[in-house]
Amino acid sequence: MEKRIGVVGIIVENRLENAPRVNAILSEHARMILGRMGIPDQERNVGLITLVIEGTTDEIGALTGKLGSVPGVAVKTALAPAKGERKA
Repeated sequence: MEKRIGVVGIIVENRLENAPRVNAILSEHARMILGRMGIPDQERNVGLITLVIEGTTDEIGALTGKLGSVPGVAVKTALAPAKGERKA
């Protein structure tokens, strides 16, 4: 299966409680993460994380599925088209 590149946006509510689980999941999938930016909002107790990733759609789906299963975590993904694939 062909690798794709893309971005993943993650919002972590109740940051202090949920961040350890989110970081554990990200560590499990570290080989796919090309870049990461995190912004903590202490006033709202929310964390915002942006990832630049490269992996197969199955690998990316496994990562985002695990993240999305954590209560209080929202995930959105945007992937570049595969080679030869045109956006409709």
